[in-house]
Amino acid sequence: MKRQGLLAINAIVVFLCLIGLWQAVVGLNHLPPYILPGPKLVALALHDRYLSLLNSLWITTEEAAGGLAGSIVVGVATAMIFAQWRWLRQTLYPYTILLQTVPIVAIAPPIILWAGAGILAVTVVTFIICLAPIIANTTQGLISVDENLIHLFVMHKATPAQVLFKLRLPNATPNLFTGIRISAGISVIGALTGELFAGSTRVGEGGLGYAIIYANNQMETSYMFALVLAATVLGFGFFFVVMFLEWVFLHNWHESSLPQISE
Repeated sequence: MKRQGLLAINAIVVFLCLIGLWQAVVGLNHLPPYILPGPKLVALALHDRYLSLLNSLWITTEEAAGGLAGSIVVGVATAMIFAQWRWLRQTLYPYTILLQTVPIVAIAPPIILWAGAGILAVTVVTFIICLAPIIANTTQGLISVDENLIHLFVMHKATPAQVLFKLRLPNATPNLFTGIRISAGISVIGALTGELFAGSTRVGEGGLGYAIIYANNQMETSYMFALVLAATVLGFGFFFVVMFLEWVFLHNWHESSLPQISE
């Protein structure tokens, strides 16, 4: 847990350094606010419109969290099926990985047609973007069990379900969290992308992605940068929540979360 705390502190320090660099670039080059507003102007815009920003942030959080949660459930279930039947894995696994190459621009219109504009459609887009890393990493963990351990379970007359849940799934837990960490970061990107196409059912109301486009059209550059920072903070928040859960599940037994000797 100490290591995770240090990582969080390091991330905050780096973020503050980037803010200082941002202010220096604006000040030294005398850039006008409509091109690049300084941190002070962005903070002022955040103060003036924090209620709208919080509303947009909450909508994007719902969409990203919903898509991520759905991808975890479906991804783990799919990986467990692949681990049980090799022929099915060899047949369908490549197609699940191709989900990463699906152009959202192409599939957004039918998603909007089926689900309607708004939170549900954006959640579906996020789900599609997050699914592939979960399937790929969890499947790899499930099929990477030592054959000697499998033979030991079989010698003790373990059923296929017992082998799956008591051997393969615990072995795959670190891989699962690796996939979740990847998907946690891109879930926010997926939500923002989905909002560009189906982000709102009412003009002026929507998540961060929709609000960014709306602010850009209104030439509210400072508020647009505040929205971008809010999206960045949300991505960091998702990432550190996953890291904390990973520590909770793994710190007592897996070497990736145990304290190192040098520490």
